[in-house]
Amino acid sequence: MLFRRFRFKKRDRAYYVELAAYLQEWYIPPCGAARCAPAPKRSAAKCAASQKRAEPFFAEPVGAAAPLPDCAKADLAEELERLDESFSEAVLRLIDERGMTDAACYKKAWIDRRHFSKIRNNPSYRPTPATAIALAIALELSLEETQALLMKAGFTLSRSRMFDVIVRYYIENGIYDILTINEALYAYDQPLLGD
Repeated sequence: MLFRRFRFKKRDRAYYVELAAYLQEWYIPPCGAARCAPAPKRSAAKCAASQKRAEPFFAEPVGAAAPLPDCAKADLAEELERLDESFSEAVLRLIDERGMTDAACYKKAWIDRRHFSKIRNNPSYRPTPATAIALAIALELSLEETQALLMKAGFTLSRSRMFDVIVRYYIENGIYDILTINEALYAYDQPLLGD
């Protein structure tokens, strides 16, 4: 079994059996894991050759970058004017749409009040993946809405990370309890959600 052995309540065992089956189906382990063949060992000559300093890509030194043409400057300016809302703006909008208070949201996400104050007061705030996912779970977002919120922070739920697959499983099954998700993450030796 992949997860640690400790006593679960009888009703919880069904979740973990179902979660284990889900991980077997959807989790893609990284190379070098049990399902992948080990990489062949390199010879000493190849290692020594790779340690030599590689030649630079450009034979001649590269001068200052060429200035952008005027049409490219205009296109860039237009793109910058059409930026999407930031992560913190999206979180505050979703809290209002859900009819929640800020305190209810950060308590449900297990985030400290001071940490949430940084999110509220800094429009360019960049969260950690665990914080972004905790807020998505606290807001009870669907999988598509969660992916959209995570994209605003520069993240996504990937099938190549066990943490992401476990979180995805609970979101797909409509289980939005951070404690339950953290128990599963702990059982599989993954980082926990919240502060």
